[in-house]
Amino acid sequence: MVKNLVIVESPAKAKTIEGYLGQDFIVKSSFGHVRDLPKDNNAIDIANGFKPTYVVSPDKREIIAQLKKLAKEAETVWLASDDDREGEAISWHLAETLNLNDSKTRRIVFREITKTAILNAIASPREIDLNLVNAQQARRVLDRLVGFELSPVLWKKVKAGLSAGRVQSVAVRLVVEREREISQFKTSSAYRVTARFDAGRGAVLEAELPTRFKVQQEAYDFISNCISATYSIDALDKKPGKRSPAPPFTTSTLQQEASRKLGFSVAQTMSVAQKLYEAGKISYMRTDSVNLSQDALAAAKEEISRSYGPEYALTRQFKTKSASAQEAHEAIRPTDFALAKAGSDSAEQRLYDLIRKRAMASQMADATVERTVATIGISTMPGTPLTATGEVITFEGFLKAYSESKDDDEQDGESTFSRGLPPLTVGQQLPLQLLRATERFAQPPARYTEASLVKKLEEMGIGRPSTYAPTISTIQKRGYVEKDTREGKERKFHVLTLEGDQVKTEAKTETFGADKAKLFPTDTAMVVNDFLVEHFPIIIDYQFTAKVEGEFDLIANGKEEWGKMLSDFYGTFHETVERGQDIERSTLGSTREIGMHPETGQKITARLGRFGPYVQIEPKEGSEEKPVYASLRKGQFIENLTVDEALELFKLPRIIGQFEEKDMTAAIGRFGPYIRHDSKFYSLTKEQDPHAITAPEAIELIEAKRKADAERLIKEFPERPDIQILNGRFGPYIVAGKKNVKIPKGEEPKDLTLERCIELADATPDKPGKGRFAKKEKPEADAPAKTAAKKPAAKKSAAKKPAAKKPATGTAKKATAKAK
Repeated sequence: MVKNLVIVESPAKAKTIEGYLGQDFIVKSSFGHVRDLPKDNNAIDIANGFKPTYVVSPDKREIIAQLKKLAKEAETVWLASDDDREGEAISWHLAETLNLNDSKTRRIVFREITKTAILNAIASPREIDLNLVNAQQARRVLDRLVGFELSPVLWKKVKAGLSAGRVQSVAVRLVVEREREISQFKTSSAYRVTARFDAGRGAVLEAELPTRFKVQQEAYDFISNCISATYSIDALDKKPGKRSPAPPFTTSTLQQEASRKLGFSVAQTMSVAQKLYEAGKISYMRTDSVNLSQDALAAAKEEISRSYGPEYALTRQFKTKSASAQEAHEAIRPTDFALAKAGSDSAEQRLYDLIRKRAMASQMADATVERTVATIGISTMPGTPLTATGEVITFEGFLKAYSESKDDDEQDGESTFSRGLPPLTVGQQLPLQLLRATERFAQPPARYTEASLVKKLEEMGIGRPSTYAPTISTIQKRGYVEKDTREGKERKFHVLTLEGDQVKTEAKTETFGADKAKLFPTDTAMVVNDFLVEHFPIIIDYQFTAKVEGEFDLIANGKEEWGKMLSDFYGTFHETVERGQDIERSTLGSTREIGMHPETGQKITARLGRFGPYVQIEPKEGSEEKPVYASLRKGQFIENLTVDEALELFKLPRIIGQFEEKDMTAAIGRFGPYIRHDSKFYSLTKEQDPHAITAPEAIELIEAKRKADAERLIKEFPERPDIQILNGRFGPYIVAGKKNVKIPKGEEPKDLTLERCIELADATPDKPGKGRFAKKEKPEADAPAKTAAKKPAAKKSAAKKPAAKKPATGTAKKATAKAK
């Protein structure tokens, strides 16, 4: 008989906790949520106070049966899901599904998986907090209502398969508006004057003019006035300064810093942090608090004193700016500050090191610096001095452990320390080595990274620590936003240099606008965003979305009734959706007339089709010609495409040369750009452009694909060409017609007979139908606040067979045209 049953969400956590408890305890995992709203219209009874109906997920029935049996035998059941709203809801669902008796059920919470924390939790159990449960239910129900009512409007009015959501649509709006800010940005330039002097003893002093010149002539006049000038130190101004450390990590700041320092995506950061938490190495990773417990403060102080010396330790208590932050929770920190390294792989080790150093630095002394500003007089222009600035660290303080990084749009701030100046004295003469005026262009706002978008959402009060990662993932999965790296463009800039008694002017080129791992909106995002802004402003309004988050907080604190909150929201929302049924498709921005073909006079339009944006040359009125189509290039948008840009697109498909006496044709199809050769298709890489790819590059692509295909084939059967044994991403597998068949462990792929392959294929069930005629389900508005842990499936050894990349470009795009 089981004396104590402890139920947690994940098997990794169960394994860690089981090691801390005695033989009287058995720890089992629920693998995340055990039940959820069904995927149909009957999930919510709107007429009866928005009462939700929950069903046990099919993949959790076996787990529920096991847990029911153990719970029935146990004297006490301990519900130990995470200490947040989603965790509270998991415990509540477990209690309801397992029919647990209140008298033998205990709810325990902890913010770290250590022996002390677990034993303390067991010693101080509580009841399930229904206010937290109701806050989670309110979010779940509201997001389901939005998704199920608004998404079908988008299907009818814009394009099938789209979705909208209270948080995801606002996140998309931010990306769309930033893209338009960039495209509408008016570039201006100014000239920055810099000088380099001999400061003696081999030292060099760099200085600049504090003002900028807007036109080249002003810069030229300034440089000319410096001919034959002498330079000297007019003043030296020294001031002490200090830098203070950043607070320990919250979910948001961890995502931002892991992106900047480690190159992690938001989802990767949360996945790696979850593993560290479940292994007992860090405190809970979903938090908006910068608070540290007294025990953590004492442990940090001890480790700082041991590692760096007592003078480096300075206990600090940070206060969270957010009004909704739960100060009883802690910031993300190591569970043992003395543990310098932790993690089972490189990603875990690097993230742990970042978390530990940040938490340590937050409890360290300020860095002290001495700032020096040297004023350099110009003999020919009194009152127009150059300045040189330097900074010397006099005490490293927290910098001994850690220095915070900044985003692209913050780099002009105090993110780094400048170098110290060489020894200087007032009146010192400075021989000039170089005087130059360089044209510099104003920069448009930076595109969002995943992490900087999270930061913006947090600043606006939209979303909570548990929703950031799912939101960022959702808007990419739905095809609204692409994380991409784009090459920059070249532009000229001018440089004026003083050489002797002459001012030399030269034009140079630079690359601008290059972006790495930034978020770009798609044309679909542009059209859907404009549609929602015009017809459903309540859903896409920033302040409204933040207000709803505030109401969830009120429900969690027992200050608002969740049924009333949903009722107040739904009335106005439903009326707006009803009115949306009458919107004419012709009013949408999914079709735009660009202009007329300069040679034929035919109309050119840009449209958003089933497979993405494209341009079309309309047939002449009364003629039997068929329209000609071409897909837009990456980075082009329907709303600002020009006639010249459109005409360039019609140059595809293009023959780029011959290989093995057969043409190689570059084009763009439903699955992206490709090369067609000998009736076969070869996808281009992200970096390759079908408009610019050369014949040698295409041949290299074809040969590489042939080699990969040859290495992929393990065995084939001439009498049954539809059956092959292939090497896939997850190991060898059998392809039998449209089926991918797993090879059982212990069987050698190359020794399999045709009869054995057919036997295994017959035993493998068909996959449910996909595509146009398969049954469609309405998408959810926003992903659940926390991704449920899935029941582990058998390890995959069968990779998906890639779909044939049949093109749909140029005049051959008839089928696509009909779909559009």
